[in-house]
Amino acid sequence: MTAETAPAPEQDRPAAGGPGTGSGGTLKGRLQQFLAFGSLVVICVFFAIADPIFLSYGNITSILFATVVIGTLALGATFVIITGGIDLSVGTGMALCAVVSGVLITNMGLPIVVGVLGTLVFGALIGFVNGLNIAVLGLPPFIATLAMMLVAGGLALVISGSAPIYFDSTAYTDISTGSIIPGADFPNAVLIMAAVAVVAGVALSRTVLGRYTYAIGSNEEATALSGVNVRKWKIVIYTLAGLFIGLAGVLISARLGSAQPATGMGYELQAIAAVVIGGTSLSGGKGSIVGTVIGALIISVLNNGLQVLAVPQEWQNVILGTVIVVAVYADRARKRAAA
Repeated sequence: MTAETAPAPEQDRPAAGGPGTGSGGTLKGRLQQFLAFGSLVVICVFFAIADPIFLSYGNITSILFATVVIGTLALGATFVIITGGIDLSVGTGMALCAVVSGVLITNMGLPIVVGVLGTLVFGALIGFVNGLNIAVLGLPPFIATLAMMLVAGGLALVISGSAPIYFDSTAYTDISTGSIIPGADFPNAVLIMAAVAVVAGVALSRTVLGRYTYAIGSNEEATALSGVNVRKWKIVIYTLAGLFIGLAGVLISARLGSAQPATGMGYELQAIAAVVIGGTSLSGGKGSIVGTVIGALIISVLNNGLQVLAVPQEWQNVILGTVIVVAVYADRARKRAAA
């Protein structure tokens, strides 16, 4: 068999109802999604009772808008984490992509479409380099992406001259803040994230890419022995994650109306938290796009609800950190129970 046609290991093959043992297509996967969704509902009910303004149209829109950047980064991180890897470069990589967008559109005067496409390609390049370092050079994902995090953060400052790059075109800012729904005052960015989430969900659950993503995370050695070119697919997966980094760079710069080179620090932690809270296992082999979206919403709802209740920022961080610990502990408990 060739690397292109070989099946994934028998124990990692997708079941008839879904893409893998840890996907949303299995009963266990659906249960995990239901528990995450149930947690989201409980949190929403709590904040709605605490302050009725929480359920106002304007506040719900703000929550969805705040989910866009974290959610987009988390979508790409889902593929990486399911393989058993990690990507710490998504935050500063996003800032670098935002700067690249500013350089292409504002400094060089290129058309918006060209600038956006160039930014997406640059994001993919970041992921491609991560994939090469991990799959070819054999660097641990933590070290490889930590190095990229530092490199991307430094390049964002160097290229921009440590100063914001402002966009003069309202057509660019409308990518995030505009509304194609007449009279709804509903941000385009939310619709964009919803669309790419659907695409990511299909890719993970219904394509060869998703099948090998689960297989690599479940048992990389067995996957390689079955004839799958694991190195190639790791590079593909990290490159795909880079596309989401580029898209997040476009969305955040369009939202701010400027490319802020210092923006991005801390986003990698929130993106990873969204993936983990959504039920994706840090040890790989299990996870879903639906769970990740729910995890991103949980983070946004917590941040928004705590702000509505005027909870100090430092306590917001404490609560979010506690939620992450509980999510990781629950994942470990599930693994022990399965064993």
